[in-house]
Amino acid sequence: MSASPGPLRVALALAAAGVPVLPLRAGKVPFGNCRTCKGNACGGRPNMKMAGPCRCPGPCHAWAAATSDPHILTSPVWAPVWREAAAVAYHPGGAGLTVVDLDDAAAVAWARKSLPATRTVATTRGEHWIYRGAMGSSNAVRPGVDVKSVMQYARWLGPGTGRMAPLPAAVRALLVKEDTTPAPGEVASSLPAPWGRSVATGCRHTERYVRTGLERGLTLVRARTESGAGSQAFGVARFLAAQHTACPGPCGLAALGEEIVTAAVSVGVPEAYARRAVANGLETAVERAA
Repeated sequence: MSASPGPLRVALALAAAGVPVLPLRAGKVPFGNCRTCKGNACGGRPNMKMAGPCRCPGPCHAWAAATSDPHILTSPVWAPVWREAAAVAYHPGGAGLTVVDLDDAAAVAWARKSLPATRTVATTRGEHWIYRGAMGSSNAVRPGVDVKSVMQYARWLGPGTGRMAPLPAAVRALLVKEDTTPAPGEVASSLPAPWGRSVATGCRHTERYVRTGLERGLTLVRARTESGAGSQAFGVARFLAAQHTACPGPCGLAALGEEIVTAAVSVGVPEAYARRAVANGLETAVERAA
């Protein structure tokens, strides 16, 4: 067997450690959509409107294409891309991690004063601080600071130094602004762009309130084994739906449900069972409110 190219060799080593990876082309960006998925043919994944892994055989959907399967990474479909790859990225959320991306010296200085020490990786202009635990992702949570975990990728720049600490409340708080907004009438959408502003029109909650509640629920689901994750998914769906019973609506609960299903499937729940549990949870909350 011939020696693997540099980026592929790095990717295989990370995959062996359970870290989902993907190739980056020049400019530190993913390779984009393959021919099969162009023109929205795959149902919307090119625009990243859905959570979960990419089901296309090609490395075409950014963070969702990240995989730890060596058979996929070394497949004929991926081979031409690795020959062009300039770097390797990984999906922090898929590895149960969160990266606080500090883009400049001022951001690094802020982190040293405000966040608990953890493993750090030097970047071109700043540092990546890596914590154990997954959460939502958001850019520009403060000047020069991005949070990368679920539904984002981070460039692999080496293992870094220092002991990795558990994800602290101080980092989770970066994505939380206020609980709710008043609803004197119709309220502009507060849900994040991946679900579409028109879908969420009428929801009285802010984007960060919704996302924080969802991420806490997903963490509960992922922490359970197959025997309990289905029931946990039902409970999370029922709880989240109950938070929206007083909204003018609609609130995009179907999109929230898809993320809960994905979390349950990731820990071994059969997809059909997960979908049934989540649908029942959403419906139960609505029926109780009525």
